[in-house]
Amino acid sequence: MAEGSLAGFASLEELLEEYVPADKLKQAKRVIYGLNLGEPVGELQLDAGVLERAKAMGFDLRSALFRAAPEQMRPPRIVRIGLIQNKIVLPTTAPFAAQAQAIRDRVEVMLDTAGRAGVKVVCLQEAWHMPFAFCTREKVWCEFAESAETGESVAFCQAAARRWGMVVVCPILERDAAHNDTVWNTAVVIGHNGNIIGKHRKNHIPRVGDFNESTYYMEGNTGHPVFETAFGKIAVNICYGRHHPMNWQAFGMNGAELVFNPAATVGDLSEPLWPVEARNAAIANSYFVAGINRVGTESFPREFTSGDGKPAHKDFGHFYGSSYVAAPDGSRGPSLARHRDGLMVADVDLNLCRQTKDKWGFQMTARYDMYADFFAKFVKPDFKPQVIRDPAL
Repeated sequence: MAEGSLAGFASLEELLEEYVPADKLKQAKRVIYGLNLGEPVGELQLDAGVLERAKAMGFDLRSALFRAAPEQMRPPRIVRIGLIQNKIVLPTTAPFAAQAQAIRDRVEVMLDTAGRAGVKVVCLQEAWHMPFAFCTREKVWCEFAESAETGESVAFCQAAARRWGMVVVCPILERDAAHNDTVWNTAVVIGHNGNIIGKHRKNHIPRVGDFNESTYYMEGNTGHPVFETAFGKIAVNICYGRHHPMNWQAFGMNGAELVFNPAATVGDLSEPLWPVEARNAAIANSYFVAGINRVGTESFPREFTSGDGKPAHKDFGHFYGSSYVAAPDGSRGPSLARHRDGLMVADVDLNLCRQTKDKWGFQMTARYDMYADFFAKFVKPDFKPQVIRDPAL
């Protein structure tokens, strides 16, 4: 595990394929990954040049194909999406400008590969343009923060959007100059023409273990926006918000068809949760979910301590990658590698969202009026839980 693999394998899928006989593996995958229209999630036939480029540049490239049933009165709404996970390139002791440029150079290779593969909506990982230094609680890392409108990383993504005619979701550490240089954890949504459609700020900030993010930024103030793009209605649920069911539901209630979850999370904290969280959200809210996790182990110059009794240390732990896509019918595609940079390319038919809503009726049978009444009572200081005590106690 030292190199970040899973017992020497790039992913759980590769481990299962090595040790489980093919006939039994089919049944295991049916239970673990679900079925799309009664069949396992398929793979795309990507251009040979794209495959060769990924091999030559040393990053993982995988694909998934999610289908919807043919309809008589609506044509298919197939959108090719891309997820990019990447390590930092230079050590955290290198000059900050050099670190940022090295990451942009590496990500540009994968963004251009996504464009060559025909991707129309691509999302990068949380705070992709910098090391995930929030564990250190040192304020020097705030130098990486930039404007959500004119920042260098945003301009870089705008250029990629214009070059390939694709929507780019660009999660950054934002410097809000209009409000006294406040710092936020923000995702900037860039349209396929390179224009900025809008931004969303992270709603929930973790305070567990080495996740000391509230030293740098607090809960966002942008609500649960859904961005109507040329390729569908998308939302961005940044990392820790994935643990909060109401966060997922609010994006769905605002009409999202595809929710990206750019993340930076490590194995000791969340890896058993990662394979099911996005899938659960997709099922409960009848939309596609794309989870993108940072990859690699990042070591910092000075030791820092946790709030959980661990001795002082210099690294956050291993960011385990494993980015994947889940569909509203409960199926999910393969994961990217646990220890390598990677690009996931997936075709999603957005018609599956409404087809699943019609089948399960979750939205139709929801009791929003009852929930609203309960929450109105819950937030009041004099709230009393509805507990009926056994009179025999």
